[in-house]
Amino acid sequence: MKKKIGKAAALVYDQTGAPRIVAKGVGEIARKMIEAAETEGIPIQKNEVLVEALLQVELTKEIPPQLYRAVAEILAFIYKLEKAKAK
Repeated sequence: MKKKIGKAAALVYDQTGAPRIVAKGVGEIARKMIEAAETEGIPIQKNEVLVEALLQVELTKEIPPQLYRAVAEILAFIYKLEKAKAK
């Protein structure tokens, strides 16, 4: 059985403009990104289709409008998690 190659993309949203891609990788780089996020307590969302689309965005660039809804749903989920954690 062929092992699936991992992929990852990291976003930052500073509430000005659209979220931006700050890191992305495949294979070992993706594994290290995920490991670092877990260590730092950064929420991870698994969505293979979205990751594929984010990998096409140039580093430091804002996400394109066609990804706004999918990313907004993830950001809303993360904000809810953080709000619940703060209680």
